[in-house]
Order: sequence, then C-alpha cells, then structure tokens
Amino acid sequence: MFTFEELRGSLACIRIAHHIRGRIRLKLATDSVAFALPDKHTRQFQTILGRTPGVHSVRINLPARSCAVEYDPTVIAEQAWSDFLTGTNSAAAILLEQSLRNTCRELSNAKL
Repeated sequence: MFTFEELRGSLACIRIAHHIRGRIRLKLATDSVAFALPDKHTRQFQTILGRTPGVHSVRINLPARSCAVEYDPTVIAEQAWSDFLTGTNSAAAILLEQSLRNTCRELSNAKL
C-alpha cells in the first residue's frame, strides 16, 4: 500500500482539468511517466481516494489519463483540492491532507 509520502509525491504530476462543486476531474501531466504505474498502484490510489471521508466515488480512466472524484463539499472544501495539489498551506488543504494521511494509515494498518 502507498504511504502518504508516496501518494503525495505522485500528486506532483496531477493538475485539475475541471472542477464544479462536488465533482473534480484530475488529469495526469502528459509528459509524466508516473502513470506507467502498474495496475496495483492505480488500484491503491483509487482505494485511498475512495475511502477518504467525504469522497463518494472515484473513477480512473487510464487511456484518458484522468480521474473523476465525486465528493461532499460540506466535508471537503472546494478550495482544498487546488490548495493541496499546489502545496498551498491553507486550512482546507491541511484538513484534506490530514484526511488522506489517516486513510493511508488505516489501510496500511489493515494490511498488517
């Protein structure tokens, strides 16, 4: 299972393609080699996002190099996504990061 640091590192090559309240589409940078990732890593990424509180669904489209996430904006603030991906240290980004860290930790402990 990904550690949070591995997850955080993989997010460096992801940008927001489209975002409306409650739904965000993330795109992998086209010059990135990161999504030469094995299916196992893709599934782990999807599992971490999918089990994060406030996330309703995660759909990954590898050929399109995109990921659609439906979420509850009362749990995850809209601004959290862009702030987290750009490394902006806002309260919303900190809450999203904490939630992702906890999810990674819980999944890692469940595998032990």
